[in-house]
Amino acid sequence: MQTRLFASPSPHIHGGEKTQHIMGDVVLALVPALAVSTYVLGWRVLMITAISIASCVLFEYLIQRFLLKGRTTIGDLSAVVTGLLLAFNLPAGIPWWIVVIGALVAIGIGKMTFGGLGCNPFNPALTGRIFLLVAYPVQMTDWTTGVPDALSGSTFLANVKAGALSLGEVDYVALLSGHMNGSMGEIGALALLLGGVYLLWRRVISWHIPVAVLGTMMVFSLCVAIPDGGAMLWQMPLFHVLAGGAMLGAIFMATDYATSPMTHKGMIIYGVGIGLLTMIIRLWGAYPEGMSFAIFIMNAVTPLINKYCRPKRFGTKK
Repeated sequence: MQTRLFASPSPHIHGGEKTQHIMGDVVLALVPALAVSTYVLGWRVLMITAISIASCVLFEYLIQRFLLKGRTTIGDLSAVVTGLLLAFNLPAGIPWWIVVIGALVAIGIGKMTFGGLGCNPFNPALTGRIFLLVAYPVQMTDWTTGVPDALSGSTFLANVKAGALSLGEVDYVALLSGHMNGSMGEIGALALLLGGVYLLWRRVISWHIPVAVLGTMMVFSLCVAIPDGGAMLWQMPLFHVLAGGAMLGAIFMATDYATSPMTHKGMIIYGVGIGLLTMIIRLWGAYPEGMSFAIFIMNAVTPLINKYCRPKRFGTKK
């Protein structure tokens, strides 16, 4: 009997973990932050989140069904995660139609244009978020519409950057608990940390990228704060790690499988780059927040990192 040999690209050993299970873990990890955001900002959080998720799933189905005319993959929950993360990058008072546009850009341009899940060079949710920030800057930075009066005004990052608030006047308890202004997924550092611990426990992510991002931000902040000394030595690093999208970006956005390096060494280089770019933009750039742009830029550098941080081939000499 003639034996048939089939050649296929690696990996040749499958771990048994399905994409649906991984995406399901990410959704569960984001539930605490969603609960805190809903408690602080109100019912619009759930409405915006539902619109974002439904739009992403619908657009992915329509593109695959009628444009690509191939198998639909909405069952793997990747579109759900994209919709959830996109919503977490939006203010609670944003008009619903802008959310739909963001979902179309995230799925249509950020994901399906490049071939779908695993082929996209940039994080789809960040693609949608950055497009909306450029196209609708007023609505994307309006923290007063549809939120409680107690939270009206600018974010801590914007106030500190503008000089309207000193680091000594920042409510660090609010940064941890979430009673502050910001995008829906930026508030409540403790809830985001809890989700990160869950993902580490489930081995969905490794510690290398989050620790590299947040550690670099703290070290950079400390170096900037040294000339002022005193309380600034702990206030500035703690503030920049807890404020804005640092936690959301480091734990949930930068660790995206398709857009981050494959090796541990590459992950650390990638994370350090994100941390440095974030702090440079925050301290000396035009925007008070820099995490989204930093991740987006480092997504473009990921192929170069993978090229020079290749794992050693099995069987080669040291």
